[in-house]
Amino acid sequence: MHKPESHIDKTKRVISIRDLHKSFGDNHVLQGINLDIYQGENIVVLGRSGTGKSVLIKIIAGLLKPDTGTVQVLGKNVAALSYRELEQLRLKIGFSFQSSALYDSMTVRENLEFPLLRNSRHLSRAQVTSAVEKALSAVGLAATINQYPAELSGGQRKRIGIARTLIMQPAIMLYDEPTAGLDPITSDEINSLINDVQKQYNTSSIIITHDLTCAKATGDRIAVLLDGRFIQTGSFDEVFGSGVDTRIKSFYDYNFIT
Repeated sequence: MHKPESHIDKTKRVISIRDLHKSFGDNHVLQGINLDIYQGENIVVLGRSGTGKSVLIKIIAGLLKPDTGTVQVLGKNVAALSYRELEQLRLKIGFSFQSSALYDSMTVRENLEFPLLRNSRHLSRAQVTSAVEKALSAVGLAATINQYPAELSGGQRKRIGIARTLIMQPAIMLYDEPTAGLDPITSDEINSLINDVQKQYNTSSIIITHDLTCAKATGDRIAVLLDGRFIQTGSFDEVFGSGVDTRIKSFYDYNFIT
């Protein structure tokens, strides 16, 4: 499945990364990353496990600090923000964790209410309920509102996790291995949902994955991360077309894409 056409505004950079380096001891994870993400764009960061993909989005979200280089998110230098400023910026960033990160002791309704009650205390009960129902409808799971996470499938929990991020109406979505551990049919549903979120909410997204099917289905642009650097960026066909780098071809062959 190829990515549907998106409406990308290349006059507006929502994330701008320049000469980003990050090491952990002698492990030089990121070695000079440069990347721009534009308004309305889904960009896939593709690479094997341990290549620094998750480190990159943790730096973007301000969960890790870079050693050198800059990350600008919505016009703000993330590393230079105070704690309060960083908290305000994070309200505009939806983070979809690989584990879904739902609270097992809470119903679906309570899981979705939690960020609203914590960050938007001016809302009435009716407004909170309306926001929860809208977010659940957006991911196609309105009927699960009174269920607990343990009663849901892995794919449903993933959707609820995405709904919980959408309830804050983020400008940016960060997806960490969104199809990991899911069967092919459920993975296709998650890929379609990522595209639906982009269209309905006009989000800009970074999708971290090593799943080429996910990359092909969701990415307006692919950035291949290897040895701490992006070795190629472009559309799926540009990255995996004729004359492809042998290091990229081996990754393609491993995924058995037809």
